[in-house]
Amino acid sequence: MNLKQLSTLLNLSQTTVSRALNGYPEVSEDTRIRVQLAAEKHNYRPNTRAKSLATGRAMAIGHVIPISSGHEMVSNPIFGDFVSGASVVYSAQGYDMHLTMVETDRQEQAYRQIKNRGSVDGIVVHGPRMEDPRIPLLQQIGLPFVVHGRASKDTSSYSWVDVNNRRAFKRATDFLFDLGHKRIALLNGLENMDFAHRRRQGFEDSFAERGVQVDPQLMASQEMTEVFGHDMAKRMLALPDAPTAFVTSSMVVAIGVRRAISELGLVMGRDVSVITHDDCLSYLQNGPDVPIFTATRSSVSEAGRKTADLLLQIIEEPGSGPKTELLEAELMVGQSTGPAPLG
Repeated sequence: MNLKQLSTLLNLSQTTVSRALNGYPEVSEDTRIRVQLAAEKHNYRPNTRAKSLATGRAMAIGHVIPISSGHEMVSNPIFGDFVSGASVVYSAQGYDMHLTMVETDRQEQAYRQIKNRGSVDGIVVHGPRMEDPRIPLLQQIGLPFVVHGRASKDTSSYSWVDVNNRRAFKRATDFLFDLGHKRIALLNGLENMDFAHRRRQGFEDSFAERGVQVDPQLMASQEMTEVFGHDMAKRMLALPDAPTAFVTSSMVVAIGVRRAISELGLVMGRDVSVITHDDCLSYLQNGPDVPIFTATRSSVSEAGRKTADLLLQIIEEPGSGPKTELLEAELMVGQSTGPAPLG
């Protein structure tokens, strides 16, 4: 069904129907509801080009991804789940998504070109670092944006959606201490990334609260790969005073830790405990009924939906001020943790 057919069905002008669907204030609430219900019933979707002409917007959201940094985002399953969640919101509101791949040292130029072309109405900033130059840049050029995460060293006001990484990792480490573990290792992401910095803080908070000294030999940070998890776990488990438990920053790393435990003839959950994060992924499930891994769970897809919702609100209400949302992670107990082994 097209706009003309929907207008005829409702006995309204095409202008009135278009304005009702686009939220213009001069259309009465009764008419707006009647038009929206009819559009949903007859599966009508506004023509994006026509909506763009009517609103003066590009009807598109940009995601700019650096391709030569140490943090390869597109190959990470977390990015796919985030975009999947955001896309649901974009589609429902008649927005397209523009994905731009750019060399790390050309990001400023890319953002300025996007702004000058008017090709998108807003930007989602991925993988913020502790001090991220993209935030002041986007503020300077006046392109609406929401950060997925936060930049701890940026004290300006900006919009973000983040999970409470510090609290999640303190809770995970507390859980292991409560099971009697003292030698607990942390396999973290790159710690110039803000999320990894906060996770390390949470891990260290738990040790400080218990009056236990953190062992630097049992802390490592790298790109979150299965190989990193495997190699680092194998190295740590060969130490004279080996760890009895690991806290890992992703399911991918945890899978590598499990492989190392198995190769050493040990049993995960009995000889060595493992807690992971971000286990709620579409293509990397944590067991059908009882989770394989104990995990601090936060839906990345839901974070994508919330980020998209926030950004579209900012676009619809310019000058409304920064919007933020802090999500909490659940602790899901699975088969990968147990009491500290005796001796």
